[in-house]
Amino acid sequence: MKTIRLFNDVLSIVFAVLYFYQVLYVLIALPKGRRSLNGNIELKRYAVLIAARNEERVLPNLIHSIREQEYPPELIDIFVVADNCTDGTALVAGKSGAIVWERNNIEKIGKGYALEFLFERIRVEYGYRKYAGYLILDADNLLDRRYIFEMNKSMSEGKKILTSYRNSKNFDSNWISAGYSLWFLREAKFLNRPRQRVGASCAISGTGFMISRDIVERNGGWKHFLLTEDIEFTVDSLLKGDTIGICETAVLYDEQPVSFRQSCRQRLRWSKGYLQVFKKYGPALIRTFFQKGSFSCFDMIMSTLPAVALTLFGVAINMTGLLYGFLANDPQAGILINSVLRAVGRVYGVVFAMGLLTTVSEWKMIHAKPHKKILNVFSFPFFMLTNLPISFVALFMKVEWKPIDHSISRTLEEVLLISKDKSETPAKQASQAG
Repeated sequence: MKTIRLFNDVLSIVFAVLYFYQVLYVLIALPKGRRSLNGNIELKRYAVLIAARNEERVLPNLIHSIREQEYPPELIDIFVVADNCTDGTALVAGKSGAIVWERNNIEKIGKGYALEFLFERIRVEYGYRKYAGYLILDADNLLDRRYIFEMNKSMSEGKKILTSYRNSKNFDSNWISAGYSLWFLREAKFLNRPRQRVGASCAISGTGFMISRDIVERNGGWKHFLLTEDIEFTVDSLLKGDTIGICETAVLYDEQPVSFRQSCRQRLRWSKGYLQVFKKYGPALIRTFFQKGSFSCFDMIMSTLPAVALTLFGVAINMTGLLYGFLANDPQAGILINSVLRAVGRVYGVVFAMGLLTTVSEWKMIHAKPHKKILNVFSFPFFMLTNLPISFVALFMKVEWKPIDHSISRTLEEVLLISKDKSETPAKQASQAG
């Protein structure tokens, strides 16, 4: 039992050493300010790519938010792939003014294949060089009115790949959607912002990212098909020498799952996808880190595997020790239980502090009533702890891509109204958001 307690102490030290840089990230992220571009900015032409599977309820609101951009509409073309749909997705997309192509392929299933299809159709019918960049969105998203304008400004600074500020349109649904939302807000503020400030590469997170035509031409379209195609693209781009930036002033609103079953299914895919990415790219990341001293590679290594692997290893050792102690009637078993409880308490405290800091710093960006913002600080650690059994199952279970049901049909004005005084009109709030 003493050996296991020593193991726990050593494990805590290893965690502290490996992830101390993220404490420094917090200090780097806190100062405000963003350099503004001087002079006139060229307004470039962009293609918006949306992979949609049975999204007739939410897709029209996204397309409407694109049409309402403070950006010349003639410089924005919207492309939708209705991917293996059994509803009216193609119909509502066409009625909303998008260019729609239908794809039916039950062998190659997943967002990566849908994006490959879209890029190839654009190449054949329009040519990649028609557009300065390609904006990838999910059908459940909403865009702030200045989103494309702000992304264009960042692209004008020479960025080749950009992610954006991922907010939530349903933080207020329940503790599950709030947990997701807070994690993505933390990622934007305390991971991607400091990465950009120190010159490291940011990470793309599912949706709301832009790729320049140079990258698309070099890659030959879209060639990433793992369960987490976004992380695969991030790591592949990093290994090719690209530095991904973030445009914090481009705000995207995303819908988060509200059912625990659906959440588990999604996070199971993410966990399996991280394992796939590390298996495919891990050796190259490690090699590049040691050969070139790439901090971005070290950061991506830390982001894809060690935390989960070390935690699961620690849980396995402690559970084995507890089982042995009870079976052998070892009087030290009670001491080990106290040690485990203290470890769980430390984890809760760290994640609680993470959630509290994010909530305080991003208070005005969270669209929910104050009491829900506060309550989520306490539920956030429990949400994060549920990742442990999910990650464990992912080690052994075969996981396939499955769509997530989106049913929160809200306009941008309705999202902004949630946390505002009811006396304020949607039009007034939309004006304030711009």
